This record gives sequence, C-alpha cells and structure tokens, in this order.
Amino acid sequence: MRARPTRHARAWIAPAATICAMLAGVAPAAAISGAPGGTEAPSASLAGGSAFGAPAGPRPFVTRLSVPSVSLAGAPPRVSVQIAEAGVGTVYLQVTITLIGSRRPAVSAVPGWVRTGRSASVRWPSGATLAPGSYRLAVTAHDHHGGSLLRGAHSAGVASLLVTAPAPRPLPAPPTPSPAPSVPTPASSEPGVPTPAQTAAAGAVFPVAGPHSFGGPENRFGAPRGGHVHQGQDVLAAEGIPLLAPIAGTVSSTSYQAAGAGYYIVEHTAVGLDFMFAHCQAGSFLVNAEQAVSAGQQICRIGQTGDATAPHVHFEVWVGGWQSATGHPIDPLPYLEAWDHTPPSG
Repeated sequence: MRARPTRHARAWIAPAATICAMLAGVAPAAAISGAPGGTEAPSASLAGGSAFGAPAGPRPFVTRLSVPSVSLAGAPPRVSVQIAEAGVGTVYLQVTITLIGSRRPAVSAVPGWVRTGRSASVRWPSGATLAPGSYRLAVTAHDHHGGSLLRGAHSAGVASLLVTAPAPRPLPAPPTPSPAPSVPTPASSEPGVPTPAQTAAAGAVFPVAGPHSFGGPENRFGAPRGGHVHQGQDVLAAEGIPLLAPIAGTVSSTSYQAAGAGYYIVEHTAVGLDFMFAHCQAGSFLVNAEQAVSAGQQICRIGQTGDATAPHVHFEVWVGGWQSATGHPIDPLPYLEAWDHTPPSG
C-alpha cells in the first residue's frame, strides 16, 4: 500500500511543481539551434504578403489602335481598337474623345465587353459631331477582376486627332452663254450693194400697205426648211392688203408654183437688187413681165396661195440676179425695217 503524503508534504510539493513548470517553459527559448528538439525561428522576410511595388497580376493592354490623324468636322472618324490580356476572354471597353484644353468629353462610346485579341470597331452615338479643333482620344478598359488598362510607351491607348473644317464648296461655274444667232452678212458689206439706209434715203417704200408683223424665228431668213433653208423674210398681214413695189424697176416675171411660192412676182430694181414676192392672192396681179414699175406702185394683193398656212408675203432680196448661177440671196429684214415707218402689229 502506497503511503499518502502528509499535509505538510502536500504544501511543499505545490510550489515545487510550479517552479518546475516555469523552468520547463524557459528551456526551449534558451535552446541552441543545433541541440536535439530545437527549432529555428522564422525570419521576417518569409512572412506572408509581397514586396512593395510588385505587379498585382495580369492587366489588359492595347495591341492595336487605329485612329486617323486628321478628320473633317462632322461625324467622328472611324476608330478600331484591339485589347489583349493573358488568360482573359473579354474586357470592358470605353473610348472617349476630349477637346484639348477641356475636361469635358466631346463624345464618348461604350462598346462594353469585347473579346480580347480581336479588333473592335467603335460605334459613336447617333448624331454625334466634332467641331474643328485639336482632340485627344483615350481608350479605357478593365477585366472581370477590376484590372485596369496597362499603359506603356508602346501601348498607351491614347492618340491625337486634328479635326479640320471642310473646304468651301466651289462656286458653280457661270452658265455658258448661248451662242449668238448667226447673222447673215449684211448687204452693205458687199461692194456695190446699196445699204438699207441708202435705199431708205432714196425713197424706198415698205411693200405691205397695212398692219403687219415679221412673225417668229421660223419666218426669218435662214430658218430651216425640209431639205433647204428659208431664203426670205415673211411679212404676215391680212389677205387682200395691197402689195407694193419698194423701189422702181422692171418686172422680170409673174408665175405660179402650186407646191411652193403660189402666185409670185420677180422685180429687177434700178439699184441692181432683185426682189421676189410670193403667195399673192389668186387673180390679183396688176403687172406683167417686162413692165416698168415705180416705187410704191401696187403689184398684187396679200394671199396664201401655194405652200402657205396663213396670209403673208414671202419677200426675197437677191444680189447678182434672182435664181441665177452668179446670184445669191441676202437677209431682207434689215431693208424691211429701214423702210417700215409704222410699228408692226405683232
């Protein structure tokens, strides 16, 4: 049977146990690193965390940015951008254009999540415009972990843009003036041919003794006709009005042409010109061939015989003989106007 300690023995054992425990706690701290059961304390450099300034992990960066250096004012230019990041499939993209010197963006586009490694075209808001000036275009992006765009010397994601005013539109060229209508060579330019003024001064008489007009372009000398040109000037007047010899002379012929001049008279004048009067009224001849006539003498009446659609006289002036091989017609209008002392009726 084990003896139990007495009361005095228990009182001595308790302090001794306490001292042993204290001694046991001090021993490990004083242990030598090479002693059995000893452990080397870890150094501060191996504690948890990373060194100051080390990269926090992969970040997106620009691999391609296409921006024109100069653009015309108006809609923003076409821009495309390509973002890359190792092990990341998509990044969130935003592009902003800011007028240099201003903190407020001029226009901003948010393509949103785009695939890495692929070129993304920027679609600007509808109706967005840029005024002339110098701008800065900046790309921003972040990945799903909040990693923002890495900016470096070769992948800053920033570009300059100069917006210029469009060149002024050239003024429309002035309309090309219509060529002046060809004017037949006046009789006065031909040697030996009296001018209209000379014949008027010599007492020439206007051939139509009543209200009249000179018609339109189709009634002029040189107007086109089927297969030929008009060789005289038409003077429109009411049927039956007397037709007079303008200058004294001799009647060369009186004749009829059903499909052309109708009843007509030819006069060779004392000044060397030949006159031809066409479309006389049927039965109105008052002169015969080889008959001398004076200025102002009635020779027939206005009609519309032959190829005529209205009453008028077709009046021709010839130099060198009417319808002769050496003759040619000239414009009668200057002569008629010089002889006409009454305003035309139309």
